[in-house]
Amino acid sequence: MLDIKELTLEQHKNAERQEFVRTLMSGNIDHNLYATYLYNQLQCYVELEKWGNHNGLFRQTPGLQRAENIHKDYAKLWTKEEKPIITQSTKEYIEHINTITDDPEKLYAHIYVRHLGDLSGGQMIAKKVPAKRYYDFGANGKEWKRIVKEIINDYLNAYEMNVVPEARLCFEYATRLFGEMNDLSYRDTENDPFRGTSMEGKD
Repeated sequence: MLDIKELTLEQHKNAERQEFVRTLMSGNIDHNLYATYLYNQLQCYVELEKWGNHNGLFRQTPGLQRAENIHKDYAKLWTKEEKPIITQSTKEYIEHINTITDDPEKLYAHIYVRHLGDLSGGQMIAKKVPAKRYYDFGANGKEWKRIVKEIINDYLNAYEMNVVPEARLCFEYATRLFGEMNDLSYRDTENDPFRGTSMEGKD
């Protein structure tokens, strides 16, 4: 039987090795930096969940969607008038999702990586970050993990050539975002916090 976890292990481990993951787990991440991370995650989740809902991919797990909770965490932490930067990887991720809007098995590969990750390792991150709604699944977490695993395995067995590359790609986008976040610095709050970075564009 195919195992999506094993088939994406290399990409998963590479994402976990990023310096920004250590920052997330440090317990003292800068609030503006974390809010910028949340803002970028929000853009990705809004697009993914829009098309996930369109394809009925949350029917068995109503409430699994994270966009609303991510927005609440972001709004709690971000106090500047201008919105945070949207990174290049986020822009490209949104563009990619819009190329697979009619491919539910591909979309679910992204739900597997993102939402199952939030249900799993995200619970450890929740203990360390300054706003925690993102990772709050109430009493449903264990059951939703079981359902997501069942659905992804069904898709994997029927559409391996579509599911595996998408899951790997989602991990790669996450790795890129971690790198972009690590490049940002908010040490000089009186100046433009994005100055001197390789980031492009502001929303």
